[in-house]
Amino acid sequence: MQMQMKLNMAKVDDSWRSWISENLLLGGNPATLHATMMQAGIPRLEAEREIRAAIASPYLRPIARMRARLAKRDWLLETLSRLTRMHPDATKVERRERISRDEFLRDYYSQNRAVIITGMLGEWPAMQKWNLDYFADTLGEREVEVQFGRDGDPDYEVNQPKHKRTMAFGQYVETVRSAGVTNNFYMTANNSGHNKKAIQELWGDITQLPEYLDGSDPMAGYFWLGPAGTLTPFHHDLTNNFMAQVIGRKRVLLIPAHQLPLTYNHLHCYTPVDGNAIDYERFPLLKDATIQEVILHPGELLFLPIGHWHFVEALDVSCTMSFTNFVFDNDFSSNYRTYSEV
Repeated sequence: MQMQMKLNMAKVDDSWRSWISENLLLGGNPATLHATMMQAGIPRLEAEREIRAAIASPYLRPIARMRARLAKRDWLLETLSRLTRMHPDATKVERRERISRDEFLRDYYSQNRAVIITGMLGEWPAMQKWNLDYFADTLGEREVEVQFGRDGDPDYEVNQPKHKRTMAFGQYVETVRSAGVTNNFYMTANNSGHNKKAIQELWGDITQLPEYLDGSDPMAGYFWLGPAGTLTPFHHDLTNNFMAQVIGRKRVLLIPAHQLPLTYNHLHCYTPVDGNAIDYERFPLLKDATIQEVILHPGELLFLPIGHWHFVEALDVSCTMSFTNFVFDNDFSSNYRTYSEV
C-alpha cells in the first residue's frame, strides 16, 4: 500500500512552478491552487511549500506590481469603452461621400474612428476593367504566389509562410472561378513581395488617391483576390489601413482599438475568437464589446484605424486593394515589441 501511495504522488517541477506563478499573478486564491495540486497527487506539505515560496519570491513581487499597473491601464480602456457605448450609433460605421483630406484627418484618422468613404474610386480604370477574364487574358502566364491549404490548418494566418505556393495567374483565376465558397486558398497581402513584380501592370489601373495617400511610390498597395468564403481572422494591424473594394462584396466586423482588454489577445496581434461564430460562453468579455458590422461594396473605401480588431469575409468572388501609405504619420510599428504570447 505504501509503495502504491508513493507511485501516485506527483512531483513539483518547473511547469508546476510556472503554473503557480501565473495563477497567483492572475489573482488566483492560494487555497484553490493548493487543492488543485493535491488533487493532481502532489503531497500537501510540498504544495504548501511551493505556493509559499512563490508568494515570497523576490522575482514575483515586481511582476505583481507590473500586473497592477496593467490592471489600471485596462480599467482606463474599459472606462473609455463604456463611454463610447453610450453613443446611440456606437455600432455603426459612417458612410461619407468624398470627404476632404482635412475632414478625414480631423474626424477619423486622428480620432481612431473607422469610416467608409464613397465616390473616390470611380475614376479608377480598374473599376471598369478588372474581372476574372481580364486577369486571365492579360496576365494569365505570369507566375504568382498564393496561400493554399488553409482549410487544414486552424492557425492558417499565423502560419501563413507555410502555405505559400506559386502557380500561373491564369490557373489561379480558373481555380477561383470554379471554387464555389471556400477559404482554402487566397491571394493576400502576405504574397505581395512576389506578386507586385509578377502583376505590376495592374497598378497602372489605379491611382494613389492623392487626397489621402502619398503617391511617391506608384507601386504602393497590396492586391487581394479570392473566391467567396475567404476569411481573414480577427486581428489588428500595426498601421492605419485603407481597404479599396474593386470586385465583389466583403463583410467586415470591427472592434474598436480601446476595447483591447475584451478581445482575448493571446499572440502578437491575434485572438482565438472566431468571427463567424463568436462563442460568448468561452469568451464572455466580448458580450461588452462594441462589434461594428459593415458590408463593403465595390467602389467603397474602408478606413481601418490602427489597433481596430477586424474580421473579414468575402461574400462573393472578391478583389481588394489595401494601402498604408497615408500622407499623415503612419509609422507606429517601429516601437512595437509584442510579437510573442501576451
